[in-house]
Amino acid sequence: MSKLLIAYFSASGTTAKAAKLLSQLTNADIYEIKPQISYTKDDLNWMDKKSRSSIEMSDKSFRPALKDKDANIEAYDIIALGFPIWWYIAPNIINTFLESYDFSGKTVVLFATSGGSGFGKTVFGLKNSVSVDTKIIEGKIINSKNSFNELVQQLKSICK
Repeated sequence: MSKLLIAYFSASGTTAKAAKLLSQLTNADIYEIKPQISYTKDDLNWMDKKSRSSIEMSDKSFRPALKDKDANIEAYDIIALGFPIWWYIAPNIINTFLESYDFSGKTVVLFATSGGSGFGKTVFGLKNSVSVDTKIIEGKIINSKNSFNELVQQLKSICK
């Protein structure tokens, strides 16, 4: 059986709740991706073009600094990577995380929380942040109990 890590970034707590429950239901280890500087409510105001998140997401090459780089990625075969959807893609800090470790030969299953949008071009936006032999799988948008249960089953199936 493959070893599974649930790694997640959560700015407001929504993705954290999903990741913690996912970790419990799959018996997986968990790792929180933390920015060096936490996001405030004002930072996350997508209606304000001068908010921190709006500025960061307008520049696809911007990489927010991580608080630490102590995820033990080499110990896992499969990483379920969770985040909120920002502007129809993963927040840039997810690229920072992927570029900070060697994911060669690993499978990364994405899951996200969103108020209404889908994955959009998320997989495409993350491919250049990992080696070519890293498999990125579009998992589920967690917006219902049904989608959450489907993700749990997907991960259990991949880990067999």
